[in-house]
Amino acid sequence: MKAKIHVTLKPGILDPQGKAIEHALDTLGFKNAANVRVGKYLELDLDQNDMGKAAAEVKRMCEKLLANTIIEEYRYELG
Repeated sequence: MKAKIHVTLKPGILDPQGKAIEHALDTLGFKNAANVRVGKYLELDLDQNDMGKAAAEVKRMCEKLLANTIIEEYRYELG
């Protein structure tokens, strides 16, 4: 089963990398880009056929390693 995981900064957390990209886009003439936020996208294969067990395993991965839950939030898709 494939897991697709998105990790992003929580709303209200300063994103200096996003601001730098936003500034660079503006400098390059892309004037309509605003509020750029940078995150992580991960894909992994799980050797698990039970959807409930797979979801629990991905949640544990995110909570223990993939996301800093103090400043980041995550969502995932299984399929």
